[in-house]
Amino acid sequence: MDFARKIQYFTLDVISDIGFGEPFGHLEADQDVNENVKAGEIGLTVTTLGLALGLTWFLQLPLVARLLGPSENDVVGFGRMIRNARSIVETRLQRETSQRSDMLASFVRHGLNAEELVSETVLQIIAGSDTTATSLRGIMLYLLTHPRVYSKLQAEIDAAARTSYPGVIPDSEVRKLRYLQAVIKEGLRIHPPVTDSVPKRVPNGGDTVVVDGTSVFLPGGTNISYAAWPLHHSKTLFGEDAELFRPERWLLEKDDKKLAEMNRTHELIFGYGKYQCLGKAIALMEMGKALYEVSHAVLSPTEYICRAVRATSLVGNPLHHPSYLLRYERDQADGDSSCTTSTGVSPSPKRHGRNTTAWEYLSTATCG
Repeated sequence: MDFARKIQYFTLDVISDIGFGEPFGHLEADQDVNENVKAGEIGLTVTTLGLALGLTWFLQLPLVARLLGPSENDVVGFGRMIRNARSIVETRLQRETSQRSDMLASFVRHGLNAEELVSETVLQIIAGSDTTATSLRGIMLYLLTHPRVYSKLQAEIDAAARTSYPGVIPDSEVRKLRYLQAVIKEGLRIHPPVTDSVPKRVPNGGDTVVVDGTSVFLPGGTNISYAAWPLHHSKTLFGEDAELFRPERWLLEKDDKKLAEMNRTHELIFGYGKYQCLGKAIALMEMGKALYEVSHAVLSPTEYICRAVRATSLVGNPLHHPSYLLRYERDQADGDSSCTTSTGVSPSPKRHGRNTTAWEYLSTATCG
């Protein structure tokens, strides 16, 4: 099963159901309906190249945009997506919009015209699915390759499941699962889904800000942004083990001031202030519910490890990627050693230390 592709089908169906009143049907059809995924991937690739080459200003010139910009006659890319969006809007407007139902109906009630509705629809398809899918892929990859974390998460979820929620677990209950929330937060930190933060322009008169206790003057007209990857992997902010996937860092930090700084930094993943992602609440709800339901499978840690070895859909076999070597991380802070071998015995810390490789760990587990 290509989990990476299916999770994008899931996020597209969710955002279309919330946004337009009915899901696109990607999961039911198990295929890229109307090639929404393909159109988004091509469009984002072209956009990224334009940004990387510094051509954005040129491509946005009215004449150039008319000649080279997206067109609804395009077979692929954002042009194809705009055409799909227009069809969605036209179909939705044939139904009742006066009652509370979906986001498109709300936009109509708030006075958006047809072209604005198309623009908002395109934005929802891209922003409402791609980044959430990327987040879930990253979190699942790290769970697959960190059996200690998975085992601990599964224990929390199994305990919660005994309450026997009818149907899908409510978001209000998911938010009570502290370790699950820490897993989501750590997954977003270790593998940020978005790294091209929109820069902010310094006012013409310039401005003075304080950085690490030192006043720094920023000349007017300067574009200011931040490097997402090194910031979220900063050892100054997140400790010497910042490169490790360790959800406990969000639960065991005793220094309130440091924890507040960690949380403020983490908020940048969704943008900040008036530029903060408007879909943040929806994305977090999706991630929490999806991870809960997926993780509530009756699998022993050893069975899960064996599936991890066979899982090639995310980035190929994790064992073949140095940055994703399966490690048994024994958390020294809380002494957790919850991951067991095929015999049901917890691995010995002497044999399975922080730097134990996948092959060393798997030598104690029997995969069928």
